[in-house]
Amino acid sequence: MNFKRIFGPLLTLIGLGALIYGAYLFLVPEGGDWKTILVLLVLGLIFFSSGLGLLKTTKDRS
Repeated sequence: MNFKRIFGPLLTLIGLGALIYGAYLFLVPEGGDWKTILVLLVLGLIFFSSGLGLLKTTKDRS
């Protein structure tokens, strides 16, 4: 079982969710503290980019 094939999409989805939630908090007037929004956006970007990197570099073997 290749763990890269599991963690790639998982990290991508977690990162995408964090980016969407951070953008939602940014756009809502009483969304939240700016530190929380910044942490969500930075972590979302890190998870999203690492997940895409794993998806890109993992080759299929059959």
